[in-house]
Amino acid sequence: MTHVAQIKIPATYMRGGTSKGVFFNLEDLPEVAQVAGNARDALLLRVIGSPDPYGKQTDGMGGATSSTSKTVIVSKSSQPDHDVDYLFGQVSIDKPFVDWSGNCGNLTAAVGSFAISSGLVDADRIPESGIATVRIWQANIRKTIIARVPITNGQVQETGDFELDGVTFPAAEVQVEFMNPADGEGSMFPTGNLVDDLEVPGVGTLKATMINAGIPTIFLNADEIGYVGTELQGAINGDAKALSMFETIRAHGALRMGLIQNIDEAAQRQHTPKVAFVAKSTGYVSSSGKQIAADDIDLLVRALSMGLLHHAMMGTAAVAIATAAAIPGTLVNLAAGGGERNAVRFGHPSGTLRVGAEASLNDGEWSVNKAIMSRSARVLMEGSVRVPGDCF
Repeated sequence: MTHVAQIKIPATYMRGGTSKGVFFNLEDLPEVAQVAGNARDALLLRVIGSPDPYGKQTDGMGGATSSTSKTVIVSKSSQPDHDVDYLFGQVSIDKPFVDWSGNCGNLTAAVGSFAISSGLVDADRIPESGIATVRIWQANIRKTIIARVPITNGQVQETGDFELDGVTFPAAEVQVEFMNPADGEGSMFPTGNLVDDLEVPGVGTLKATMINAGIPTIFLNADEIGYVGTELQGAINGDAKALSMFETIRAHGALRMGLIQNIDEAAQRQHTPKVAFVAKSTGYVSSSGKQIAADDIDLLVRALSMGLLHHAMMGTAAVAIATAAAIPGTLVNLAAGGGERNAVRFGHPSGTLRVGAEASLNDGEWSVNKAIMSRSARVLMEGSVRVPGDCF
């Protein structure tokens, strides 16, 4: 029996923030995969090693977690006043689909450096030394993101002393600004309320702040669902009953936010919305053994991604946290102590993160001009990925 040989596709494996993913220049993909559709999805699934009923992604580039089962496609921008278009695909680990419904804020930090190194940013926009401002069009959510990438001797500077909890080694700091991060398809608060009573069958009626900023997110009070806010992954990810509860909450929140039309659609939209729970500041020990004092943070936040508690914090969820914290009366704002604030430092399982947002109230509607955070990024490997030539 004759089998089709493997093909090589130029690719770069990068860390961005607390995530890793396979980056492609759009023009390097096989022609049939340069457009959205089944062929592109099938190719990316095979690259990552999904669907894998063993949950390990051994036969692909994925790392068997939501943070490492990611793909990015970058191209010269089709939008005026932008340098590149950035498309993010969250690849399911055990199911045969790629979720294109949202952005990855962590990998956003790597898009600017990838674009520069790939020759996708005009040379006259890159200083010999200093900071290159890369204007990114996030194609999934149709939003502008500004990445400020350090440059030394005309090349992306990746090494440095910036430390990010959840990442083992220091690197160069990349500041990322999410411009007008609220969902462009509707209100930042899709229900029209800062806090809702969310009825969840089998769970109860929960106070919830449901927000479209960075990524659609459902914020809950930790104590209402039996937690204190200092939990690490082991306290939740090994608890099948808890994971089922969170998925039920997520599905009913998605319905309430208008992201799906019926509850069954939630299973095919795993990437969004996110579910997070908040609590007032208290001390705890992070997953690395680092002691986090109550005075080090303004509040506690834990968030789930692709059905499991995240080991740190998704970048897009951090944007949602920054935005909600800046708006008096949300559950996030109240957990942080209430009142007006343009920045918070929150505690997550791996440590702490400071995020900021500029919010304003106009004609009874809240808006956010931008949310800001710092991340780091690094090329881990570059060259080509190989896949069977008939996999797509």
